[in-house]
Amino acid sequence: MNLEERTQLNVRISKDTFDKLEEIVEYYQENTKIGRVYKGDVLTDIIEKSFEVMNKQKKAIRR
Repeated sequence: MNLEERTQLNVRISKDTFDKLEEIVEYYQENTKIGRVYKGDVLTDIIEKSFEVMNKQKKAIRR
């Protein structure tokens, strides 16, 4: 991850959501070659991908 400005995010999530995040992190760990995978990196990746999808949908609606 690059050295950009970072913000701490403190949230409360359900146990079920936490367990799902743990499973996703394990999946990333097993299927990527980048070394140690952190929850923050996984959440960042998920948010960036969702943001891209959202923007594509917005552009499609405008046409």
